[in-house]
Amino acid sequence: MRAPLRSPPGPGADGHHQVLFALAECLPFAVALLVLLVELTPAHVVYTGPLLVATPALAAVTMGPKGTLAATGVAVGVSVTTATYNHAWGGQQVYTNFLALFLVSVASFMMSRTARTRREKELNQVRRIATAAQEVLLRPVPAQLGPVRAASMYLAAETGAQIGGDLYDAVQTRYGVRMIVGDVRGKGLPAVRAAAVVLSAFRESVHYEDDLVEVVNHCEAALRRDAAGAGVAGSDDALLEGFVTALVAQIPDNPHVEVINRGHPPPLLLRNGTVRSLMPTAPLPPLGLEEFISGPPGRMDSYPFAPGDRLLLCTDGVIEARDRDSTFFDLPEAMVTMREHTRQAFLEGLRQALVRHTQGRLADDVAVILLDRREDEGLGSTGGPAQGPR
Repeated sequence: MRAPLRSPPGPGADGHHQVLFALAECLPFAVALLVLLVELTPAHVVYTGPLLVATPALAAVTMGPKGTLAATGVAVGVSVTTATYNHAWGGQQVYTNFLALFLVSVASFMMSRTARTRREKELNQVRRIATAAQEVLLRPVPAQLGPVRAASMYLAAETGAQIGGDLYDAVQTRYGVRMIVGDVRGKGLPAVRAAAVVLSAFRESVHYEDDLVEVVNHCEAALRRDAAGAGVAGSDDALLEGFVTALVAQIPDNPHVEVINRGHPPPLLLRNGTVRSLMPTAPLPPLGLEEFISGPPGRMDSYPFAPGDRLLLCTDGVIEARDRDSTFFDLPEAMVTMREHTRQAFLEGLRQALVRHTQGRLADDVAVILLDRREDEGLGSTGGPAQGPR
């Protein structure tokens, strides 16, 4: 399941451009108001016809066809008002102004509509390309993977985007179901590139590495090779600025889930109406920061995951989503509230809840994998205390 979520631009350069754009949209109406003030005062001896005629052309630049028609209506209204107030009907100048206003308005409307059509075609083409790229980079997980049933969702916070810096995948292998959920620090094309590098390494290594730790090592090595191969001066510093938090999990045939957490939000396990956070026994730094690992190079923790349990892996775009009062989204409560939902219904409900909580202002990308352990596997264990690291 994938759904773009529109988010307004944040502060900085984008916000500054938005202010300038808003001022440009107000300009045609400001000109019309200026003409009205001049014509209704003793200063009406100043010839304001060219200013009023220019308002549709100014509107066509920033406001589109509807804005152009609105500016034209305002200009006509001002012309009628000033001609009546100044008793100018019957003069050649009034009719000349109306003719010029008509011609400029028609030309501006046609130009605006043509430009809008061209922009829409270009945007649709970009969206088709983005959708195709997403199908390759972030394909939806299969509905059934070995002993689990699965569903996925991706929400991009970037306005008009469908791909961001979050990543996920789930693959059926001879070692069990293997999954990854990650979040690249940063945004834009560099984040998409880093996500593609990690995903490619994961998809290749999960099929021939029997040790999940080695799968994580492959992802980390690929990230460093990409930074070095790109000719980035000081690739270590570049990775410090663009590290990847990642959660790699494996679901074998026995009723457990094995997890390696590299600085990522822990998965949440729903069992009998209670949500438990599967915290790592030994926290590890994100991918790209392995020099900060002081102990063993990797640890794999094992947790009970019995038939009937529900497991949710997500990025911090979910748990760090805030409302206008800076209150964080309560994901465990949402899981309990929608515990009877099917996987697709749960993800749709989660999307709607995020939209309501943030008022559509999602600050970060969201990637979610939802897993239900099948109850027809005949597994006798219902799970007990979490086992130690392996």
